[in-house]
Amino acid sequence: MLNCAETAAVLRNWDNILVLSHASPDGDTLGSACALMRGLLALGKRARFACADTIAPKYGYLFDGMPQEDFAPEHVMTVDVADLSLLGGLREQFEGRIELAVDHHGTHVPFAPQRWVEPHSAATTELVFLLLQELGVGPDRAIADCIYTGLTTDTGCFRYRSVTPRTHRIAAEVIEWGADAGEINRVMFESKSKAQVEAERIVLDGMEFFCGGKCAMVRVPRSVYETTGAADSDLDGVATLPRQIEGVVIGVTLKEKENGEVKASVRTNLPADSARLCARFGGGGHKGAAGCSFPGITMEKAAAQMTAACEDYLRELNLL
Repeated sequence: MLNCAETAAVLRNWDNILVLSHASPDGDTLGSACALMRGLLALGKRARFACADTIAPKYGYLFDGMPQEDFAPEHVMTVDVADLSLLGGLREQFEGRIELAVDHHGTHVPFAPQRWVEPHSAATTELVFLLLQELGVGPDRAIADCIYTGLTTDTGCFRYRSVTPRTHRIAAEVIEWGADAGEINRVMFESKSKAQVEAERIVLDGMEFFCGGKCAMVRVPRSVYETTGAADSDLDGVATLPRQIEGVVIGVTLKEKENGEVKASVRTNLPADSARLCARFGGGGHKGAAGCSFPGITMEKAAAQMTAACEDYLRELNLL
């Protein structure tokens, strides 16, 4: 396991670097990748980006003005990827070629010979910020926007239990660099299309409660997107809603993906641990937020398996 200084030493000796983000990309994996690439470019290196899935338009500003050269990479690394399976469609292409992983998940499954993993960090962008400082990359407004995006999206605008004093200190510093914190928060948390609002209404109308109201589940079938015109990324925020209901300990959101796979996003309140629950299905994440996938089965079967797992877990916690 590397530390910050050792990770910086690795990158100093590299050039022509490919940075991979996880599939279904969020603000932390994209903010980490873009901040790191901008830093590497500032050092005179060549760096480019790859992700298995389409980037939501709301994250477009992270890439503004950044050259994307098409070159054969000499080195491949990942940011915010806890497991090879999270690379989605890129796994087959890059498995065995990834040399470095930078991540903050406690459930990180090693897949690179060199890795810097700090589970106590609220976001991988915290680590990227420290890494750029170690590399001598100075204040830059575009980098600041990338770092702040990762921090705010992975902490629910600094509301989650994962937030530490260091998280706030880094956020304050990048705001001093010029990060447009207010606008980023507006775009990420307070801006919705009509299609998104309609899609949220449909899925929330179908919310189910079980385990005496301690669990809530919403389902997002592909038909919701076809009916409303909403994009997959428009419903990223739905996963946080079930656990906001008073009395709910475990909130589950099931999404049917284009490839037929059902993805579960789990959000919990104490004393439940999202990562422990998702680990039953080969997934992982953090105590308050985690995920897992159900390939090759229907939404109904995935819901039944997740319901049974929630019931078992709550019994283990003596909550049923």
